[in-house]
Amino acid sequence: LIAIAFMFAGTACKRSVTRVSPDQQIDLSGRWNDTDSRLVSEEMIRDVLSRPWLEDFRQATGKKPVVIVGMMSNKTSEHIEAETFIKNIEREFINSGRVRVVQNSVFREKMREERADQNEFSSPETAKRWGKELGADFMMFGVITSITDSYNKEKVIFYKTNLELANLETNEKVWIGDKEIKKYVKN
Repeated sequence: LIAIAFMFAGTACKRSVTRVSPDQQIDLSGRWNDTDSRLVSEEMIRDVLSRPWLEDFRQATGKKPVVIVGMMSNKTSEHIEAETFIKNIEREFINSGRVRVVQNSVFREKMREERADQNEFSSPETAKRWGKELGADFMMFGVITSITDSYNKEKVIFYKTNLELANLETNEKVWIGDKEIKKYVKN
């Protein structure tokens, strides 16, 4: 009996890892995951790029708008890595060729530190100059919220992502988008 118990214990501890496509939807826990982040960012970017604010700005200025993707607040009870979502949005803005994107405040500060180092330690002809940063015309920010309803071994998780795009000079909101995801989890 002891030998059989060890045999079952040995096979129960084996772990298998399989590489899958990053586009493949896999839900293990029912919580927010990479698929949710991708679906929300894709729909939001499609929506924001199809709205009048973009053409209105181009007609008024003759330029592509410059956008900074600001803070994404997580008001769910889960840990949601907002940086993944933000990078998806930034990538799609840039790859559309219709919008220019500048760094957020944290990275701008790091770039300024580097510029200061260059001005002290680099040759004058290669040091990058101060006062050449590109100012943003618009700022995007948003929030992710959730509502969980559970009973016995079942639960429904409702996620809502709201994004807003505002003109930095006038504070006018020029676009509001939202995306909802609802998950039913049964144990």
